[in-house]
Amino acid sequence: MRKKYEENARSGERSLKSAITEMLNTYNLKRKYDAANVIASWEKLMGKTIANRTGKIFVKKQVLFVEIQSAPLKHELNMSKSKILDIFKREFGEGVVDEVIFM
Repeated sequence: MRKKYEENARSGERSLKSAITEMLNTYNLKRKYDAANVIASWEKLMGKTIANRTGKIFVKKQVLFVEIQSAPLKHELNMSKSKILDIFKREFGEGVVDEVIFM
């Protein structure tokens, strides 16, 4: 009987996930891919209310920069930085976002 998920059944075959991961690493695109995922997931992870009061978001050298349009919200988020970092580390793993700066 054939196994349901045979990887490497034929020589040279591999899963799509491993092929994409290898391609991202080969062309040094992993960090950009991770940054795009972080930006795309901002609303899902932080909620619609915070996302609506957010301006520009970008990642540079594992630091997430977020422009906040409300001073009280900016203060509240600064007070919760460690909790926000934990959310991102849980979602994306270590080394993707090491610090958050609210502007």
